[in-house]
Formats: sequence, C-alpha cells, structure tokens
Amino acid sequence: MPQQPTRLTPLARTLRHLLLGASLSFSALPHASAAETKAYQIAPSSLEAALNQFGREAGVLISFGSEVTAGAQSPGLTGHYSTEEGLNALLKGSGLQARPEGDNAYSLQPLNAPATLGLGTSTVVGDWLGDAAQTNVFEHPGGRDVIRREAFERQGATQARDVLNRIPGVNAPENNGTGSHDMALNFGIRGLNPRLASRSTVLMDGIPVPFAPYGQPQLSFAPISMGNMDAVDVVRGGGAVRYGPQNVGGIVNFVTRAIPDEPTVKGGVQTETSPSSSHDGFKTTGNLLAGGTADNGLGGALLYSGTRGGDWREHSDTQIDDLILKGHYQLDDANSFNAMAQYYEGQADMPGGLSAADYKADPYQSTRPYDKFWGRRTMFNLGYRYHHDRREFTVNSFFTKTLRSGYLNQGSFLSLSPREYWVRGLETRFAQGFDLGPTSHEVGVGYRYINEAGHELRYRTPITANQQIPTTDSRNDRDTRGGTGANAFFIDDRIDIGKWTLTPGIRYEMIKSQQANKLSNVKYKGDYNTALPALNVLYHLTDDWNLYANTEGSFGSVQYSQMPNRVSSGEVKPEKARTWELGTRYDNGTLRAEIGAFLINFDNQYESNQTNDSVIARGETRHQGIETSLNYALDGLSPALAGVDVHASYAYVDATIREDGPNKGNRAPFSSKHKGTLGIGYTEGAWKLNLDSTYQSSQFADNANTRAESADGSTGRIPGYSLFSTRVAYDFGPQLSDLNVAVGIKNIFNTQYYTRSFDDNNKGKYVGEPRTVYVQTSVEF
Repeated sequence: MPQQPTRLTPLARTLRHLLLGASLSFSALPHASAAETKAYQIAPSSLEAALNQFGREAGVLISFGSEVTAGAQSPGLTGHYSTEEGLNALLKGSGLQARPEGDNAYSLQPLNAPATLGLGTSTVVGDWLGDAAQTNVFEHPGGRDVIRREAFERQGATQARDVLNRIPGVNAPENNGTGSHDMALNFGIRGLNPRLASRSTVLMDGIPVPFAPYGQPQLSFAPISMGNMDAVDVVRGGGAVRYGPQNVGGIVNFVTRAIPDEPTVKGGVQTETSPSSSHDGFKTTGNLLAGGTADNGLGGALLYSGTRGGDWREHSDTQIDDLILKGHYQLDDANSFNAMAQYYEGQADMPGGLSAADYKADPYQSTRPYDKFWGRRTMFNLGYRYHHDRREFTVNSFFTKTLRSGYLNQGSFLSLSPREYWVRGLETRFAQGFDLGPTSHEVGVGYRYINEAGHELRYRTPITANQQIPTTDSRNDRDTRGGTGANAFFIDDRIDIGKWTLTPGIRYEMIKSQQANKLSNVKYKGDYNTALPALNVLYHLTDDWNLYANTEGSFGSVQYSQMPNRVSSGEVKPEKARTWELGTRYDNGTLRAEIGAFLINFDNQYESNQTNDSVIARGETRHQGIETSLNYALDGLSPALAGVDVHASYAYVDATIREDGPNKGNRAPFSSKHKGTLGIGYTEGAWKLNLDSTYQSSQFADNANTRAESADGSTGRIPGYSLFSTRVAYDFGPQLSDLNVAVGIKNIFNTQYYTRSFDDNNKGKYVGEPRTVYVQTSVEF
C-alpha cells in the first residue's frame, strides 16, 4: 500500500523514497515463526497479488516497491511451507529474493543485491502515468482507475469496451455506425458522446493511438488488441498539463505486456459463441508472449494477438493480426533504451444499423451485405531514459503509417474510401528534484512535436440491382489532403510540504492545420494557440487515506472534416472546456475505495453529422456528477472469508445542454445518468469463481431528446438494462505447464438491449451481446 510520511526532515524525505509506492501485507492472524510450516493454497496470479495474500495468511509484513513487481507473475503456492520457503517459492523466476528485516518483516531485493542498502535522496517521477502500478493510482491527484490483465481474463474480455465499462464514469457501448466492427472503439467519459472516442487522449505505452491525433482523432480504426495488454489506465482528471490535446475526456493509456525477466513463453486462447442469436457462429481470439532478459540487461519480447470468426450478428466475420516487438536495454544504473514496433492488420464485415421494422423481425440480421472495413498500421518507437538520484530525462520518438478503407452503402451509392495517414512525433521531458526550506520540489519541463499528414479519397458506384463494387477506377467525388504541425510545451512543479502535495502547471498548444480539396482547388487553414493552466492538490490524511482536488483547462483542435463546414453561429472554433474535481481515496492493501465529484463546463461543443457533411453546434454544455468505486478482500473481516473479494462502482452523470435555444436543459446525447457494476469473486486453491453484474440507465440519441422511435431506428429513447456474467477457472499448476482452463457465460439471462447510431451513414438500431458462452485456456513455459 502506498506510503506518504510527512516531509519535515531529511530522514523523513529519505524514508519516503524507500516507502513511496511500497506494497505492505498485514495479517489479522497471530505472527508465525519463520520455521513453522503452514498449508497454503495460492493460485498463480500477479506477483503483487500473490505476495499480498501470502503476507495475510502467514502473518508477516512484506515490503516492496510496486515498480519492482510491475508485470511480474507468480507460479502460486500449494502445500505446507515455512515462511521463508513459501516466499522463495512465490518468488521463483522473478529475479527477486526475500530478505529478513526482523520482527516478522521481509523486504524484496534483486538477486545478488548488496547486503545493505544505502539511504539516498528522494527520486523524481518524470512520467505521471508511470507503469500504472497501484501506487501511481493512489498518488494521483484526480479520478483514476487501472484495470489489470487478471481482471480482463476474469470477465472474459476480448474487447477494450468490455474493460472500460468497469470504470466509473465511462460509457463504452457496442461498436456501431461506420465503426460497427472490432477494429473500432466507442467510449465516452462523464457524459461525453462515445462515438469513436474523439474527446479523449488515447495512448498505447504513451504513443498516440489515433491515426491523426489532431486532425482526425476518431477511433474508427483503433489498432489495440487486449491480448497484448497488461493493463488499461484511465485518468479521468488531473492530467491535462502533460497530455493532450483531446483531454476533456481524460487520458486512456493501454499498457502492453512487460518484457519478462526470465525466458518465458505464454499462450492463451478464448473461443466464444452466442447460441441464442439467429447467427450462431464461433469467434476465437488467441495471444502469445515470448521473451526474456539477459544478464547484461538486454531484453526483448514478441507479442501476438489474433482474432478469427464472427459474433452474434450476421455479416460480422472478422480477421485481425496484431504483432508487437519490444526491446529494452539497461546500459547501467542510470541509462536505458527502449524500442517497440507494431504491425496491425485486420478486415471485418460490418452488419450495420437496422430500421425499427427490421430490428423487430430479427435484431441479429444484417441488411447491408456490402459494408466492409479493413485497415493496417505500422508503428515504430525509440526512446531513451536517464534517471539518477533526483534527475530524470527522457526522449521518445515515434512514427506511424495507417491505412483505413472500406465499402459503405450510403443510400443512393456504394462507396470505397481509402484513407492514408502519416504521423511523426517527438516528445521529451526533464524533471529535477530539489529541496527549498521545508518544501521538496520536482520541476518538470516537457515538449512535444507532432507532424501529421493525411490523404482521403472516395470512389462511388450507384446502388443498382446488379451492384457493381467500386474500385479506384470508379467515379471519384472526394480527394482531400490535410496536414498539421503541432508544438506543445508544459511546465509544472510538484511541491511537497508536510502532508500536502501541490502541483501548479501550464500547457501551451500551438497548432497549424490545413486542408486542400484537390477536386475544387479550395484550401482551408487554421492557426490555433491556447494556454491550459492547471492546479492539482493532494493531502494525505494518513498513509492510507488522501484527499485530492484539481482544476484544469482542456482543448480539442478543429478536425479536418470540420474545416470546410460552417454552423449558424459562425466559423467552427476549437473546443474548450474547464474541469473541476474533488475527491478522496483510501487504500490499505485490503480495502481500496474512492469517491469523487466532477464538473465540466464546455464552452462550445460540436458534433459532425456524416449523413449531410455538416457540423452540429451543441454549444455550451455542463457535465457534473459523482463517481465511486470499491474493492475489498473480505479476509480482512474474518479468516473464514479468505479468498472472497468484492468490487463495486457507481457513477451519477448529469450532462446537460446549456446553450440558449429549443434544446436548453436537455440531456446530452448518449449519456446515462446512472451506471454501475457489482461483482464477487472466490478463490480456493486452484479454483476461481466469480459473478459480475453491470447496470446502465436510459439515454437519448439526439439533442432534442426525442422519445418516440423513428422508422429508421436512429432516434428515440434507448432503454436502460442490467447484465450478469459468471466464470469458473481451474489452474493445473506447474506440473502441467501452468495450464489454466476456464468456462464463462456473459449475459446469463439473455437480456435484449440495444444502442443506436444517429448521425452517420450507417445509422439505425444495434442489438447488444446476447447470452454468450466462452472457454479460455492458457499455458506457460
């Protein structure tokens, strides 16, 4: 559990360096001697979770930095062991050893570490996202949640939306509209429109995921595979200074699987089917990790995730291949290099939206036989990090090339829309820590440069009885080229004084965008500069309990598709908003709880309408509400409840249109007022069982909050729903290569629910996932 002693003396500051981020395990049972043996049944899991369980059951204190165990796994523990024997077994292959500290306490140290550890000055944290360890979450001065791989598997999640829906304040509906396939991603935070996640900064290991982060941030193509991820880190507030530009909807960082310390091969497969659907197909997702780290500090890993098959809708066949190569070289204690390359390619049929009549006849059918999407992305990343004492310097460069294309029925014609994008980026940060009287400072300065270019084409053939598929020789009605050069600077100062941590900062964005229509020879330009000041405050009531508050400005640049358009109020301007947060967080290792309130005031919110290439000016909106979450290991209440854990979350979101006019006071589209989760898990030896549920209240599809359903299914009230799922798993242990087998059911009661697509060229009703049965298997060598 995170530790934060006061900062009144140099000794206190030194202790903070050693204890910040430490995970401590306490047991309510009497302390056991090191030689006494005891029976243990600890299933293979993350090393952090296994050590926490062992500490509680053994009655010992285990101290370790969260960064030490980040991404590490434990083989588990079955049988009778003394304390030291049990620790050694849990740490096997981790590159760590347990060192007795006296009084039933142990610390974790690297193998062959010196017998004594010299006390040094406190270090700096140059990257706020860090490695998404729990201490990073506890010390964050705003709403933040991290969902880890163990939780992905526990809920049978193969799509990012399955994971994001567990986080309070996040709404991730079924993929719909022109993104009605597995390569797209819809989510909205705190009542923002979830369509293609265009108002959040979406990263993978800190690298922008959108194919054009400034000019076209929509995730109609999101090259993210959950099989290659260790965690999903969602920062809902308190991070706009360092990350942007689309940050009013928070920062979502997908953390790829870590390079193992020891030579490792892991593989897993999940197959699922929805027998209650009229389209009874099978869909299989597999993943592979192979890699390790040599004694000289050079490590590498190959990650692969692939998908084959269709889901519960007709015309939904999918094929995805995602290959990632990672490398890391620790030159010495201070200097390290990292590199990553990705090749992602996929294609998918798009079932499309249904009219009200077609949905009533069969919600699983598809009436759009020609709609199809395909895309590929190539990405390269190279980075350097210097970290010594209280100084850190990092440089990261990246390059992405993306193609997204597809066929789409647009009513009177069938289109082929190949679009290519190139993005080059450089980001550097420098952080320096120093003491000034009774205060301790960490000043961070950063700079980011992004250059992006895009070429968008569209070819068309008329809809006829003998349909002709368009090709690049067909009529061309769109040929545009866009480009952006963006510079961003930030500076902030983390100030620790006593139990207070204050971080004032400012981010300054300078953006030059342009778009040229090659058919009409018309050019559009935009030059946008803005300052985004922020203030974050954290107060430690105790080592386990803190309060936080923050205010920050956010900014969304004008997109390429919006530049040629005008609205009734005048020229489209960059979106601006200000966010306020106030909350409290508690974490003692057994109980983690958080409750926070937020307020977002949007000055000028826009939405693009693809059906007529126009821009809808929603204007001023206000998003306010409360978010809560709880995770509790019940063995803290009684030894009889060992192995039982519960989790719950709830968010109340009031997203209201404030602009004068006929829609003033209406709810923003696609925002539920109430959304929550509740689940319970039980672990007994090699067995794991869990039951989870989600609830979401009703929504509207348009600004007018139309209740009656339109004939085409695009407008009307969207009813709320509740879903239940369960899973049971058994781990066969190292004698069978850590074979793990699980069976699960999603939507146990086969509840029929749906969402809509309102303002794009594939509008209509989209049925949600019916009862789905899945089987998971995994092995490790």
